[in-house]
Amino acid sequence: MKNKLFFDFTVNEKTNTIGVKREFAAELSLVWKAWTTSELLDQWWVSKDWVSQTKSMKFIEGGHRHYVVRGPEGEEFWGITTYDKIKLYVRFSGKDCFADENATINQDYPQSTYSIVFIDKGEKTLIEHHTTYPDLDQLKASIEYGFEDGMLAAFEKLDEIFSA
Repeated sequence: MKNKLFFDFTVNEKTNTIGVKREFAAELSLVWKAWTTSELLDQWWVSKDWVSQTKSMKFIEGGHRHYVVRGPEGEEFWGITTYDKIKLYVRFSGKDCFADENATINQDYPQSTYSIVFIDKGEKTLIEHHTTYPDLDQLKASIEYGFEDGMLAAFEKLDEIFSA
């Protein structure tokens, strides 16, 4: 029987935030590596039938990940994630934006700040992912674009990596 892993998804329209708590059946060091190395991020960052490819990544304070995701029907979306603060094996935070292939931010799509906290639970790790948008319209747009479903599908891929 498969162990049930904790999951919680909340939206707060008063603070323009999305909160996600998710437990993974893997030790902290492996979960941290999956979130902080391009080789592993590219394996799980998007939902099934989509592909993620990192163009450049420097996981350091002031660094970034510039990447593209491609869909099964030829869709292509570029993104850039910056890393502002990093505390090894504990948390990191920054900004997340849609961009183009030259890393120019696309102002037509939602932009957000985020923080991810990693909690060591022995053979499991809990992440607490908080995303904040500058206004309610951007929060609602992100939800309409499928934030929750996309994250759930990506986490399923990450679960598969941890169970391999």
